[in-house]
Amino acid sequence: MKNANRFQATTVFSIRILGVLSLCWFISLPAFAQVESQDRVPTYSGNVASILNEKCVSCHNPNGIGPMSLRTYDEVKPFSPLIMLKVQARVMPPWHLDKTIGIQKYKNDTSLSDLEIETIVNWFKAGSPEGDRALLPEPPAIPTEDVWTLVEELGEPDFVVQSPPYDVTANGQDQWWVQGTPFKGYIDEPRYVRATEMKGSFPLGVKVLHHGHATLVSNSVNGQRSMQPLGRQGVGKGGDLFPEGTGMLIQPEGEVRWNLHYFPIDQVVLEEQTEAAVWLYPKGYVPEFQTLGERKFDADGGAGTDFNWAADLLIPPNTKKAMQGTHVLQQPALITSFRPHMHMRGTEQSLEAILPTGERLMLSRVDKYNHSWQISYEFADDSAPLLPKGTVLLITTTWDNTANNPNNPDPRQWVSFGQRGVDEMSHTWLGMTYLEQEQYEDLLHKRSTLIAGKESGE
Repeated sequence: MKNANRFQATTVFSIRILGVLSLCWFISLPAFAQVESQDRVPTYSGNVASILNEKCVSCHNPNGIGPMSLRTYDEVKPFSPLIMLKVQARVMPPWHLDKTIGIQKYKNDTSLSDLEIETIVNWFKAGSPEGDRALLPEPPAIPTEDVWTLVEELGEPDFVVQSPPYDVTANGQDQWWVQGTPFKGYIDEPRYVRATEMKGSFPLGVKVLHHGHATLVSNSVNGQRSMQPLGRQGVGKGGDLFPEGTGMLIQPEGEVRWNLHYFPIDQVVLEEQTEAAVWLYPKGYVPEFQTLGERKFDADGGAGTDFNWAADLLIPPNTKKAMQGTHVLQQPALITSFRPHMHMRGTEQSLEAILPTGERLMLSRVDKYNHSWQISYEFADDSAPLLPKGTVLLITTTWDNTANNPNNPDPRQWVSFGQRGVDEMSHTWLGMTYLEQEQYEDLLHKRSTLIAGKESGE
C-alpha cells in the first residue's frame, strides 16, 4: 500500500491463508449477495483500477512488499474476494486510526473513503467484471526500494551514513543490532537539517529491517551533549520532512548510534547495511523554528530516554492490561506526527492533551494497532496540535494477551518488558517542535485567522 516500505514474512503468510479461505467462501456466495442494478455495476477498468493504482500498487507489484501483484485485471481478479474482505474491514490499506475521535486530517492518509470501499464491494458482488479496457487509467510509476522516497521532492541527499554490516539469519526470533560509527567529514560546521530518511539495503535489507534508528550523539558549541535523529525507519513510515522554515541543528563531529530491529524472512541476508540520508538547508541559513525531530515519549512518563519503556510491565496469561503515562510541556509546542510503538500484544494507544485550563482533548487514537506496521501519522498543517506551556500529554496504551488477539503468538504466556516482538514495551514517537511564547502566539493567531477565513468562505 501507499507509503509502506517494509512487510513481515508472518503477515504475508497469514494473508495467503486468508486468501484461500476467502476463495472457499466466495464459491458458496449466495445469489442474494449480487448487486441488483446492473446499470450501476462498477467495473475494474472504469472504477476499481484507479483506486488500486493510487492506494495499493506501490506495494503490490512484482518487486514490492505485498504478497501479490495487483497491477492488471488478470492479477487482481483471483484475489477479488480477499480484496473485498480486507477493504470492507478497513484492514487494507493499513491505516489504524480510530475514525470516530480525534484529529482526522493527515498528510499521509492512505485509508479508503466510504465511497471507494462501497465501489470495491459492489464490484466484487457483481462478479468482478473487467469492463471496457479503453477506460483503463494510465498505470502508475512504481518506485523501487533502492531510491529515496524524498528524492523526487528534494533531489539527492547531501550525505548518507551507513551502518556496520550485519548477517541476518534465515529463521528464529527477531534480531537486534546496536553499534556506533564515527561521524566526521560529512559537514565542516554546524548545519540545519531539512529532512532525513532511513532504509535497509536493496534488495533484501529492505525486507528484513522492521524498524530502526540512527541517532547522532555529539557535543554542541556550549559543551552540552546533544542527540539528533539522522533517520527513523518503520514498516509503513517514509522519510521525515520538516515543515517550511523548520530545521534541526547538527554538529560536525560525533558518533552515529545504530539501533536496528531485524525480522528473518526464511532467507539468509549477508552483510546487510542500513543507510540514513540527510538533506540540509543551505550554509548560513537559520530557520525560524528549530525542531528536535521525532522524539520518544514513554508510556510511564519521561521523554528522550533509551530506558524505562514500560519496563515494569507484566501481563498475566489470558488477560488485558492498560497503562498511562504523562509528560508536561515546559514550553509551548507544535506536534507534527504521532507514531505508537508496541509489540504483538499491543492493540490500542491514544494521545490526549490536558490544557492548563483543564480542558481535555483527544488528539489521536490508534484502535487497531498492528506491530507488523509502524505508521507515522503526519498531521495536516492546519490541524497539527499547537499546545501552550503547561499542557499535560496523556498517553494510554492497551495490550490484549488473550486468544481474541489474532496477533498473539501464545495467550498462555506471562509477558514482560523486552525488545523481542514476543515481549512487550510501549512508547510514542512524536514529531515535536518546541516554541518560544511569541512564536506560539503568532502561530495561534495565524491559525485562527485561517480558520475564520475558511468559515466565512474567503
